Amino acid sequence: MSISFIDEAPQIIKDYLFYMQTVKGKSQKTVDEYYIDLRTFFRFIKLQRGLVPNDSEFENISISNVDLELVKTVTLNDAYEFMNYIQRERKNQNVTRARKCSSLKGYFNYLATKKCVLDSNPVEQLEVPKKKKSLPKYLTLEQSLELLNAVDGDYKERDYCILTLFLNCGLRVSEMASLNYTDIHQDDTMRVVGKGNKERIIYLNSACVSAIENYMRVRPVDGVKDKYALFISRNHRRMSVKTIQAMVYKYLEKIGLNAQGYSCHKLRHTAATLMYQYGGVDIRVLKDVLGHENLGTTEIYTHLSSEQMKNAAEKNPLSKVKQKSNKKSDEK
Repeated sequence: MSISFIDEAPQIIKDYLFYMQTVKGKSQKTVDEYYIDLRTFFRFIKLQRGLVPNDSEFENISISNVDLELVKTVTLNDAYEFMNYIQRERKNQNVTRARKCSSLKGYFNYLATKKCVLDSNPVEQLEVPKKKKSLPKYLTLEQSLELLNAVDGDYKERDYCILTLFLNCGLRVSEMASLNYTDIHQDDTMRVVGKGNKERIIYLNSACVSAIENYMRVRPVDGVKDKYALFISRNHRRMSVKTIQAMVYKYLEKIGLNAQGYSCHKLRHTAATLMYQYGGVDIRVLKDVLGHENLGTTEIYTHLSSEQMKNAAEKNPLSKVKQKSNKKSDEK
């Protein structure tokens, strides 16, 4: 959690953030998001209650003086007005509003059931906005091969290894950046630290093993700032998320895909899709490979084949032909 966030948060929110990080094991990034959501909510509450001037700049409203007395005044209606506000004024999409809704429900549930300073959770009945379900965007097998074949330059072994791990293991970009060479084991497995600092073991196929071996032969050793980091930048530092993203965008653009909305995360979708469609991987196994917490998150990949079959049926030249009505028969 960022130091500035800890300093600014009032004690009644700070306790919750520490609980989520130390007891529930949430990642720093996730806890930071909880804080930002709660800060937005209590800025809204202070404005609604007239606790700050009406012309106050929303982003400058401090919540450092939020206390239990104010928290106890929050109602379900306040929460719904807040959801309306972030949709109307802040143009938050469903997925963002759903996250803020979950942040509120989690915080007030903690105060009611863990800290026991509230008789009940006032926002327990707050309904989470439905997220729009859409099929993930992914590269075809041919595009994946084209991407790998596009790798060149001074760091070709490193870049090829990263792309190979993306396309074969379905890693998140944050997971890729945090890899250490000590996470690669002799039994061809790899330790990955995912969301909420949860660890999982991934089995490496021959393509991954070969790519890692080729990269390790040229991986810098002298002058490396983080000696355990697997992927090293040209400045001899651990490659950051942004650096990896920039590298991926470079090769996607090279094969003409960057402008079409592809990204590192789309490579994760690609790995999952290829494993499911071509490998016949069981959905429960795929869940563990990807590090999904819920099976429902993984099940989106089961819809890909049916969607493709639907598209194929629609492209049939006879798909729009309908039986002509028999007017004489109709008249009878």
